[in-house]
Amino acid sequence: MPSVLDQRPARVAAGPRPAASKRRTRMLALPEARWALAALVLFLIALPLDLLGAPAWLWAPLYATVYVTGGWEPGWDGLKALKARTLDVDLLMVVAALGAAAIGQVLDGALLIVIFATSGALEAVATARTADSVRGLLDLAPTTATRLLPEGGEESVPADSLTVGDTILIRPGERIGADGQVLHGTSEVDQATITGEPLPVAKQPWDEVFAGTVNGTGALRVRVERDPADSVIARIVKMVEEASETKAPTQLFIEKVEQRYSIGMVIATLAVFAIPLAFGAELRPALLRAMTFMIVASPCAVVLSTMPPLLSAIANAGRHGVLAKSAVVMERLSQIDTVALDKTGTLTEGTPCVTDIRPRHGSGLDEHELLALAAAAEHPSEHPLARAVVQAARERGLTLVEAADFTSAPGAGVTATIGGRTIQVGSPSRLAPTISMNVTGVVQALEDEGRTAVLVLRDGAPVGTLGIADRLRPDAKATVAALTELTGQPPVLLTGDNERAARHLAAEVGISEVRAGLLPQDKVTAVQAWEALGRRVLVVGDGVNDAPALAAAHTGIAMGKAGSDLALETADAVVVRDELATVPAIVALSRKARRLVAQNLVIAAIFITGLVAWDLIATLPLPLGVAGHEGSTVIVGLNGLRLLRERAWTGSLSSAGPG
Repeated sequence: MPSVLDQRPARVAAGPRPAASKRRTRMLALPEARWALAALVLFLIALPLDLLGAPAWLWAPLYATVYVTGGWEPGWDGLKALKARTLDVDLLMVVAALGAAAIGQVLDGALLIVIFATSGALEAVATARTADSVRGLLDLAPTTATRLLPEGGEESVPADSLTVGDTILIRPGERIGADGQVLHGTSEVDQATITGEPLPVAKQPWDEVFAGTVNGTGALRVRVERDPADSVIARIVKMVEEASETKAPTQLFIEKVEQRYSIGMVIATLAVFAIPLAFGAELRPALLRAMTFMIVASPCAVVLSTMPPLLSAIANAGRHGVLAKSAVVMERLSQIDTVALDKTGTLTEGTPCVTDIRPRHGSGLDEHELLALAAAAEHPSEHPLARAVVQAARERGLTLVEAADFTSAPGAGVTATIGGRTIQVGSPSRLAPTISMNVTGVVQALEDEGRTAVLVLRDGAPVGTLGIADRLRPDAKATVAALTELTGQPPVLLTGDNERAARHLAAEVGISEVRAGLLPQDKVTAVQAWEALGRRVLVVGDGVNDAPALAAAHTGIAMGKAGSDLALETADAVVVRDELATVPAIVALSRKARRLVAQNLVIAAIFITGLVAWDLIATLPLPLGVAGHEGSTVIVGLNGLRLLRERAWTGSLSSAGPG
């Protein structure tokens, strides 16, 4: 009885596609923002009363409340840091404001508190919005799922209580509750939230589905293949948590310098105050100058120069399906000058497919007939090459005749009776060791091109040959070209595959240096040799055999869709959507982040140097000093957040070169 393999469901009707729920932190949900707003409102009420000459009992309590609402939180944090023998910049700002009030500059001190509190609130909001951008990737999986019971009923259970082996029912329009395999039903699934594919993907039995993706018009029964804690979404959560807990080396260095700088600043402030007094200066001007000096010399802008660009780059990359595990990784990516690529599963898709269909002259078969004959014989087989042949027939919509008397011989191939004739499909050397020169030439030509040759016999006579190979990723050639432009030299191919297949594929994508037939330790040796020469190597791979090289490299990136658990754990970053072109994109983005860090440090240094010189050489008004100091802090913070924009990702390759 014939069976049509191309039974695809109708496309989902046009309409708005379901999107992941987005949690956006409301500004007033942050305590820093609430206290800063309270301080600002009170200051704006007190200021006109003060300037218009109202009695002090009207505006003085308002200013006092400004000091409390805007200054208590940074002051308390500073005292806790001081208890831990750390001098915090926040405490210095509060002390400066109280010092200004002590000498009668109540308005100036209140203005300092308001600006400082507002700056802190803006920083908190920016950090929260950055976290929101990353968290949007995580807010995907449903909270409940419909589990099918062995006796035939069903029950609604929390999605996180599902276990491997459970069968769940996914109704039309529902979100899928777990990573699994379709057992029954056909539908189209919107996988954009996980894989980035713009159109729904047809799903049928034995296809894989992911938690958090949206089912279309059909009903699916799915067997849970991963524990909820090990799902794609759970891995993303873990990686993002790791990213938020680490800091780049530059930031750690700045924090160390900050402590010494702050101590030196306190000593310098005391000197600015004491030296003029020793030469007969009046107390009030000397104290005011010292307070202004302490404010403008504080390293707030320097401290904020590093993390906003790096965290923004992490968030932007995360939105595009690349998860850097830490700010350290983002910084290290900017330093790479050598790229080593794995072959199978990295440059290629990792699954075999039919690339050539060559009927034998005189067999009476065309390409479709030859493929249909081979697929009908292979249909009962579970061998990967058999699945590739059947899949090729499915893609072409071919109708297959049901096979009888199916047998399979390991290492040789399959035999089946189709339409009363004996069909054999398998290895040329095992099925027909004495085949004609005509067939031998076709087999040799396919193998020279890196294909696996599969011979088809009908009643013992060759009728054609199929070529099967791991399909090159569509973006592989463009990725190699982009990485070559970024690093100034082509990537190197490191693979355990045979030399002939590796060199053929390398030639297709523009790679000249190939190291084939490598064991895992050989890949590590190659990476360590480059590192010993001072090169900073980026390794991109997906398998267990790539994990040692990923760990040994300066930076490692794993392909996430089919990547092994070990590779995903070992790598510094993961390409969740399996888009190879995102590798050069994140390298270019990291270099943008490095340039922004350098820009921020220059901006901070210019502001601090200029304001300090003004205060020491002339007389810098306290309000102007406060505005200049806090303005520089806001500028470097906003400059770093530029990398959250879509343009920072889409324009990264066009503006990045070797460096």
